[in-house]
Amino acid sequence: PRSRHRHHGSAVAPGAGPLDRAARVSHAARRGVRVGPTRLPRLRCLRPPGRGRDRRSVRRRWRHQAMSATSGPTPSPTSAAEPTPRAPGAFVTLLGNVGAATIEWCTVAGGMGILFARVLHRFFRFDGQELMKNLYKMAVKSLPIVAVTALFTGAIMVIQAAVIVKRYNAEGLLGWGAGFGTLREIAPLLTALMISGRVGANNTAELGTMVVTEQIDALRVLAIDPIAFLIVPRFISIVSTLVMMTLFADALALFGAAYTGKGLLNVDPVTFYNGLTGSGLLGFGDVANGLFKSFVFGVVMALASCYFGLATKGGAPGVGRAVNATVVASAAGIFVLDYLTSFLLG
Repeated sequence: PRSRHRHHGSAVAPGAGPLDRAARVSHAARRGVRVGPTRLPRLRCLRPPGRGRDRRSVRRRWRHQAMSATSGPTPSPTSAAEPTPRAPGAFVTLLGNVGAATIEWCTVAGGMGILFARVLHRFFRFDGQELMKNLYKMAVKSLPIVAVTALFTGAIMVIQAAVIVKRYNAEGLLGWGAGFGTLREIAPLLTALMISGRVGANNTAELGTMVVTEQIDALRVLAIDPIAFLIVPRFISIVSTLVMMTLFADALALFGAAYTGKGLLNVDPVTFYNGLTGSGLLGFGDVANGLFKSFVFGVVMALASCYFGLATKGGAPGVGRAVNATVVASAAGIFVLDYLTSFLLG
């Protein structure tokens, strides 16, 4: 007799279903009978209504997602109708640049102020051997360039005053005319610029290289304070070098002026020095004025070179940028402070 098995709501002959086939194969295997290959009926898995998915629709959806990922989102009609934002105008861009530059300047000034406070806090805990080494490197080795600059500076002062001296026969005032500008302005200013180009740039390059090669971090690992060991001796050396070089430049500039007057105007050096000291127009206050300016210039130069050296980033190109920033900041600070000190000291 035929048996009816309910499979997906249809009549199936016995032995046609997959379970009957599996049972016959298992029974034949137990009896040792080989069963030949028989094509099994293909089953169709019925899914609950509402959850079936067509393969074509799935492929179509995948293709659409891949195209969207490569070409970007398709603009909707609403977004396409919206106007594109306008670029900022020239005035807004100018204000943004001025604001960014102001913030950068304030950051540099604040960093220098913090570094100056840290130097003052450790001022008497510096390394003496490091101080002597920096004094030799900064002061002694700067003597030739300062000497050449000072001699020609004095000669230039006499050349500028020669026309007035000849016109009014004021050979006795040649010493005062050359010494007034040299002692109060020219010698401190030019000496500071020369020391800034030689000592300040070199100091920044050394500190920047130590930062890039992680030598500063190595000092901290060894429990050595970089401020006390490196910065304070360099700070003292730069300020002391500039003050001493200003005195040296004053003497050489007056020497060059005296003998340039002898060669160009036939003014005896004794007459020159009498006009410099015996006229009563010049005194120690003029020399002190120039020395005070040198001290202020040295502080600014030392802070700028040490700050930009410690703030170096970006490897060897960063060292070059730090040196450039040091030279620019030192020169600008020297001229600004020269105006302020001249205005305050009179």
